[in-house]
Amino acid sequence: MKKNLLLITAALLILLTLPLLGVWLAGHEISQYLEFPPLTRYVAHADFSWPIFIGLTVFILAVILPFEIRVFSRRGSAPPLPHAARPLPYWGWLSLVTGIVSWLLAWTRFSWFEPFQLYTFTPLWLSYIVFINALTFKRTGRCLLKNRPRFFLFLFPVSATFWWFFEYLNRFVQNWYYINEEGFTKTEYFLLATLAFSTVLPAVLSTFRLLKSIPRVGAGLDNFLPIRVKKPRLLAWTALILSCCGLAFIGALPDYLFPLLWLAPLLILTSLQSLMGRETLFSPIGRGDWRRIYTLALAALICGFFWEMWNFFSLL
Repeated sequence: MKKNLLLITAALLILLTLPLLGVWLAGHEISQYLEFPPLTRYVAHADFSWPIFIGLTVFILAVILPFEIRVFSRRGSAPPLPHAARPLPYWGWLSLVTGIVSWLLAWTRFSWFEPFQLYTFTPLWLSYIVFINALTFKRTGRCLLKNRPRFFLFLFPVSATFWWFFEYLNRFVQNWYYINEEGFTKTEYFLLATLAFSTVLPAVLSTFRLLKSIPRVGAGLDNFLPIRVKKPRLLAWTALILSCCGLAFIGALPDYLFPLLWLAPLLILTSLQSLMGRETLFSPIGRGDWRRIYTLALAALICGFFWEMWNFFSLL
């Protein structure tokens, strides 16, 4: 427990203080990065570049292609599921109905629904989460919602805290912003945003559990390209130092360092875990087991797709 507390405290201090230190050293006004709700647009981003976009796309495809070839060239090795013939539970059908209704209300502009138009995000994602759990229950007879209810409910406040940190880091690069914030008080914005952010981890981990029940997902990745590091402590220190340096200058060079908004917290946390002799997300790679990382990444990608799609015509 003490090690966990030390790990979390160290990671939080790094994530909170280094970006502020960097913009202070760069001579920027710190108060604009702490504005709440975040309304000011002070980062002037570079124009879209096709060469950079194509280069990044080619790089990403080159990285994931070997994994996709491996997965689709192998048969899933998981045994038949004993509950595969189980019908979708009633609460799954109910969540499907509420999800469709929420989707319809989010994308339309009925005059009678106008006072509630801004509040469709959370019901839509709650419906998604329950429906995914229902599909998992149908396939396996188990799901987070029914079999681990305390853990499932605990994910919501953890998720809200987790995403508020990304919102904080986004203040230094402004990769995204929200519209229609002016109509909310600080308290209203905090409460509504917290409700929305609380659905992220439950959605991703519920999707992860569903994907794990599908034999094709991750097939052949239990023994594939093992990466063994001869000097793990040296690698951990290097990753930690580079991540901290990048995080410190993320506000001074947002067009170049914006990917660190996502990468730095993960690298800092896993580096600290490694230096403390703890198991990390990447530990199974040393044994050639890529299934957890692959499935988690796929779950996040699926949720990201629905997140952006549902946002496209939504009012908020």
